[in-house]
Amino acid sequence: MEVRKPVIKSIPYDEFKDNKGLEKIVDELHEGGVNVVLGSLDQAINWGRSNSLWSLTFGTSCCGIEFMAVGCARYDFSRFGFEVTRNSPRQADLIMCAGTITNKMAPVFKRLYDEMAEPKYVVAVGGCAISGGPFKNSYNVVRGISEIVPVDVYVPGCPPRPEAILYGMMQLQRKVKVEKFFGGANHKMNSEEKELSMSKGGLHGLSNEALAGEKKRETIVVNNVPEDFDAKKGLTD
Repeated sequence: MEVRKPVIKSIPYDEFKDNKGLEKIVDELHEGGVNVVLGSLDQAINWGRSNSLWSLTFGTSCCGIEFMAVGCARYDFSRFGFEVTRNSPRQADLIMCAGTITNKMAPVFKRLYDEMAEPKYVVAVGGCAISGGPFKNSYNVVRGISEIVPVDVYVPGCPPRPEAILYGMMQLQRKVKVEKFFGGANHKMNSEEKELSMSKGGLHGLSNEALAGEKKRETIVVNNVPEDFDAKKGLTD
């Protein structure tokens, strides 16, 4: 069974900037073979997951204002299924980290990530979350949340435009749509994986997805938004 390339109605496939990384994931799935029944269930489940991404908001600085703008009427990311935000990590699918993470906040951020259920994702919004931004030489700022948790999508900018955040979330949608849900990040660790997880450090070792990320993790960087990208057009095309 062929794994279909993910489609976002409002943007043609060729206009995305990270098709190479996405096609690599699809090729890896093809190498292992795809069962017809499980492959169809994967597509159905991932379609639902990609269109209902519930975010644990983590707006610690000025990029949080951009996140608020994306949720308001002008950009209205509820059209894409992103509008449900949660204050509980047990009900969230991803952390959208929008702002500076200090050394004092880092343990809290890591604890919230660990409390989220698998599969889970991280979107780094803005220069501070990606590399420390203008505070990278400061004594109290983490130089990128990738030092704490694995990151799936980077949305650079200081701050990034709301269109860039929407584009980054669309990239995450595409990544979710081609994942292997059954036997993937949501499986129970065997004894060998558990031993490897504990050897990587931490009180309880690494999570399933973080352990998989040690082996292979395709991160997406929003280099630039297509010039003709219209955030207000939504999914009407």
